[in-house]
Order: sequence, then structure tokens, then C-alpha cells
Amino acid sequence: MTPDKKGTSMRIILVIAFVGLSMSTGWALNKALSFKLLQTYTQNSIIIGSILALQGVIGVIVPIWLGYYSDTYHSKKGRRKVFILWGGIAAALAALLIYFSYVASSPLGVFATFLAIFYFFMYFFVAQYRALMPDIVPSGERGKPSGVITFFEWGGNLLMFGFVAVISAIAMKIVPSAETSLEAMIKAHYLWMPFAFAAVFLILSVVLLYFKVKEPPYPEVEPEENVLEYIKNILLDHDFVSFYVAQIFWWLSFEFVAVFLFGILESILNTQNVLTLGVTIMAIFNVTVLIGALIGGPLYDRIGRRKSILIGGLIFLAPFIWGWFVTTSAEVTTAIGIAGIGWGMLMATSWPVIGDLLNNYEKEFFNGRYYGFFEATKSLPIAIAGFVGGLIVYFAGGNYKVLFPVGAIFVIIALPLIWGMKHLDKKKGKVNVEDAMEDTIEATEEL
Repeated sequence: MTPDKKGTSMRIILVIAFVGLSMSTGWALNKALSFKLLQTYTQNSIIIGSILALQGVIGVIVPIWLGYYSDTYHSKKGRRKVFILWGGIAAALAALLIYFSYVASSPLGVFATFLAIFYFFMYFFVAQYRALMPDIVPSGERGKPSGVITFFEWGGNLLMFGFVAVISAIAMKIVPSAETSLEAMIKAHYLWMPFAFAAVFLILSVVLLYFKVKEPPYPEVEPEENVLEYIKNILLDHDFVSFYVAQIFWWLSFEFVAVFLFGILESILNTQNVLTLGVTIMAIFNVTVLIGALIGGPLYDRIGRRKSILIGGLIFLAPFIWGWFVTTSAEVTTAIGIAGIGWGMLMATSWPVIGDLLNNYEKEFFNGRYYGFFEATKSLPIAIAGFVGGLIVYFAGGNYKVLFPVGAIFVIIALPLIWGMKHLDKKKGKVNVEDAMEDTIEATEEL
């Protein structure tokens, strides 16, 4: 057991990171297979996008409410762990239901319903998971743990995408007559494997965390703040609004490409047999995300929080501008790989922001609700990207590649918002909430 300077065990960080890894296998399962499975029901991009957008709709609502509730929840095991345990187990079971509904040739409505149930339980515990690290690790020391946990999270994506790439390639050799990798996986009876993989990892990780991680004691004085008050406090604060809006924009850029990656590859290469290539590119993206996470985490506490986020954003932006011009599989793979470095830096430098701002405002006991809002701002772009992205592609004549320059626009909008944050880099003293409110009101009046 290797403690950090304040006694936080690295073993505890790794247990939390294992939950992140397992959670990511679930989301990667969704990214790797849901689009292609839905294509076997319909080729309509609006219908497919709308169903995938259910993830975003659910993610906007559930984390805000359950993150808030976890701040006030009392049990012998703490505030967060009960949600993580039962949410992870239920999400695992929902993943298996998706598989069984598909192989049973259920109607599209049934399949989509089980997808929605999976999304609900994945979001059931995500705010509590996000809040747990800032609950345990002191402000000023969160950059390294954030980098480590982000590394594991995107490592989970890599495991799943790599696993699907390998078994789909093997299936094509076993069933050479199959027209697509997905068809080969179905005929070779391999389709169950990634669903079982994600389910087992989810259950193991949440059980381990429940028994191995000890939450800090409840605050002696628990402040009262209802849901409407905390949302109002967010909307009146310049830094929180700037950060949340910036995050919406860069996640929107990410989701435009992530949700429709297979469609983008089909548009570039003029073939629908892109499953193996797509998951391989996703795996490569996650390798470079790991590199970016290990760079971005330490930078967060060393060179300044705004600077580290902006550097990651600029690296992430460049491939989106280039993406419109790519014409080969090698070029699009390279572009997405470079984007991964910037994305890893953005992820590692974004997670500690909320906790550090709450420390500045002396509101660190509100981690659950503010990280719930944090997750909601990541989920809203999924709802927008799925539906709006489908519309954009529809009016672009089915050319999914148009989503690259559209995504670039949103990254460009996000960067000045981060630079305009007033209190993020303040490390000494506390920020007075009333003063922050007055700054916001004055700025609004000037506009």
C-alpha cells in the first residue's frame, strides 16, 4: 500500500479506478455494437440517432437527482457506495438483457427499451462514483489520482474495443461467407462474449469497491440546499457556468464523431463492412487517450489548471479540422489517434475542476450534486448529437463526414470559456460566494 502525502492509499485509488474501467467497458460495448445492431433493424439515420440519443436524455436527468440525493443519504457504508453497488449490478444485468432480446429477434421497440434500461442504471451510480474521489483526496492533490483513474477508464474502453476487434476478425475467418463482421459474430456464436465481458467486470468492480473503500465521515453540520437552489447557485456562478457550458461543447464535438463513427467510415470508404476497422480505430483512440491522461493529470497541478485544459483542447481540435479532408482509412485512423491525446488531457484535467471549485467555495460536502450536474452536461451532448447529428447527415445527403467540421466549431467555442474562468487557478484562500455572485451580476449588466 503506497499512501500519498496526505495518507490517501494508492490501493484505494486503484479500486476506484477499477470501477471506472468496468464502467467504461459498458459504455464501450454500447459504442462498439449498438449502432451496427440498430442498422439491422433500420437504415434510417434519424431513427438510429434518436434511439442512441436516449442515453443523453436519461443522462441529463438521473445523475442530477441521484447525485443530489447521495449528498444527504446516510447508511453504515457511507453516502456513495450503496448507489455504486446496486447500480453496477443492475447495469450488468441490463447488458445481458440487451443481448438476449437481440438474439431472440425482439422487435425494435423492445430492443430499444432494454438499451434505455441499461442507460438508466449506468447513470444510476455515475455521479456517486465521480464524487467519491474528491470526497477522499484533498484539494491540490487530485491531478495525479485523476490521471490514474482516467487512464483506467479509457483503458476499459480499449479492452472492450480491442476484444470486439479480435473476436470479429476471428469470426470472419470462421465464417468467410459472411458479408459483415457483425454477421460473422452472430453466425459464429461470438456475439454473447462482449456482453458477458462487460457484465462480469461491472459486478466484480462494484462489489470490490463496496467492501474495500471506506468513505470519509459525514460533515458535522450538513447544509441544506434543495434541488432548485443548487441549480440556481450553479446558474448564477460565472466559473461553474463557463466550465459546464464548455464541457457541453467539447463533449458535443466528441459525440458527433463517436456516435456515428461507423457511418463516417462508411462515407469515407464507401462500404458497410467497417465493424472491425471501426473498433480497431476506437482501440487506437483509447491508447492515445491513455497517453493524454498520463500527461494531463500531472500538468493540472503543475502549470495551472486553465492552461492544461486549453492545451488539451487545442490538440483535440486539430484533427477535427483535418477530418473533412481525409480520404483513406490510414488518414482517419491517424486523425482520431491524435484527437485521443487531446481528449485524454481534457478528461484528466476536467474531473478535478468541480471538486476544486467547491473547495474554494467551502461547499465540498456538495460533491454528489455538482458532479451529478457534471455528468448531465456530458450527457446532454449525446442527446443532441444523436438526434441533431442524424438530421445534419440527412440534409448532407448521407455524408457522415460532415460531422468533423461541425464538431470543430464547438471546440473553438469552448476554449475561450475556460480561459475566462476567474477562480479556477486560485490556490490560496477561499472564494467568497457572495463576491462571486456579484461578479457575475456585474458582468451580466455590462453585457
